[in-house]
This record gives sequence, C-alpha cells and structure tokens, in this order.
Amino acid sequence: MKLRDLEYLVAVDEERHFHKAAERCFVSQPTLSGQLKKLEQELGVQLVERTNRKVKMTEVGIAVSKQARRVISEVKTINDLVQTYKDPMYGELRLGLIPTLAPYLLPVIMPGLGKAFPNLKLWLYEYQTHILLEKLERGELDLLLLALPIEKHHFVEMDLFREPFRLAVPRDGELANKRKVKINDIANEEILLLEEGHCLREHVLDACHFAGAKQGSQFQATSLETLRHMVGEGVGLTLIPELAIPKVSAKKDSVQYIEFSKPVPSRRIGMVYRKNSYREKVFANIGDLIRSVLPNPK
Repeated sequence: MKLRDLEYLVAVDEERHFHKAAERCFVSQPTLSGQLKKLEQELGVQLVERTNRKVKMTEVGIAVSKQARRVISEVKTINDLVQTYKDPMYGELRLGLIPTLAPYLLPVIMPGLGKAFPNLKLWLYEYQTHILLEKLERGELDLLLLALPIEKHHFVEMDLFREPFRLAVPRDGELANKRKVKINDIANEEILLLEEGHCLREHVLDACHFAGAKQGSQFQATSLETLRHMVGEGVGLTLIPELAIPKVSAKKDSVQYIEFSKPVPSRRIGMVYRKNSYREKVFANIGDLIRSVLPNPK
C-alpha cells in the first residue's frame, strides 16, 4: 500500500469527481483512476462506485478514507519532526490566508520573509475562514493567517497585531470633510457588507450594531474591491481594514477613508496552527518577523 494511493483516495472522497481529484493531486485522471483500482484489488474491497454522472464512495471507502487522512497526517508529522531537527527554517510550508488579508498583508511581509528565511519555500492559499480551518485540520495546510478568535478549540492561536478599521465614504459625501469620525457618527447610516462567509462581515456587523447603523440590504459584495467601488458610486458607506487602504490616495479616487476616534473599531489578526505541531519554532519565527516589518503595528 502506497501513501500516494491513499492521497488519491482522500482527494476523490473530498472532491467526488475524478477529474478534480486528479488536478488536485497533479496527475492525469487515468493515472489516478488506475491507482485506485490497484488499491481496491490490494485491499479486496470496492472503495468507489463509478458511474457516468457522479462518483460515490462505498461505506468501506468512506471508512478507509477517514483512516487514510490520519495516516497522511502522521506521516507529515514525522517529516516535520525530522526537518525541525535538521533546520527549522528549511523546506516547504503551506500558508493559508483569508481574502480580506492576503492581497494587502503579503506585499508587506513577503520581502522580509524571503530575506530572513531564504531556505523556506512558502506555498500560499487563499480561502474563507471555515475552509482554511477544515484544510488545517486535515493537514493540507500548516499555518493560517486570519482574524481571531476562531471557534475551534483544538488549534493554537497566536496574536500578531490589531488592525483598525476606517470609514470609507464617497469623496463628495457629507462626512468626507471630517478628519476623524466617532463610531456614533454612522448611526442610522446604511453600511455595505461582504457576502456571507467572510469573517470581516461579522466584525463590521458588530461595529454597526454597536453604533446603531443599518445593514445595507440591497447589495452584498464578494470582495473589498467591490465594496470600495460601491462606496465610490455613492451606494453607501463601509468599514475598510487599515492594510487595505491605498497608501497614496489619488485625486481621482472617489473614496475617502476617515479615521475613527476612540474607541476605534478593529479586528485581531493572528496565526493559527495545530496543537503540538513540531513546527512551532518556525511559526514563532514567522510571527516575530511579521510584527517587526509592519509599519505601525497596533
């Protein structure tokens, strides 16, 4: 029994599609299908039901796939342990980030990470929080950068910094001339939000609820950039994390970003990883570097 064949089985179980599973494993579909047939012959049971329309796992296939995840995770743990003793900052690390953080934080930290840890190869993945946590639990990711806290209690959280929000308003709106605003200034205003699934949506909702602002019901955006455009068109206001604010505001920019007076609404940004990971030293070093390269860590 080969570890790679177990990885194929897990991919098919999770994707329920041979082509998608093959793409995920970076092999051709005939290769993946052929190896699964060999695994079935070796075990003497049918793991997958094959039809023209869909892939269905058998009962024993689901059970074997569940155990295969544990085996794959344990093998990775062994490799991580050996690598840690050789050189903690050498090898590959799969880092997951949320979409409202990745495009804005990565340009700030990647040059420093590359310079400080030249032998550490980072694979970067961008997903919403719930998907990141699932992949971390399955061992598909090693480390997450996201907003805290999380609901999972079997992971370790490491605080990095607190990121303030600013109020994004149309440049020709009533609030645009203010140097600072109070959280109560947005009472009764219509606040635009991201769609369900983004943790930033919940943070903004909390601030809006505290201020007495109204949730915009007509639109829900898929990204911060879409929110920014909607504000510029005068559809409503929103809260933007500080890292996502352009460093130089162009004259033609239709959005004005205003700081909040205390209490300033914000979100906690940190790292999350599996408990008892042998790469804790690596994660701590990465955390220290992120704190050091941020221009104004909170």
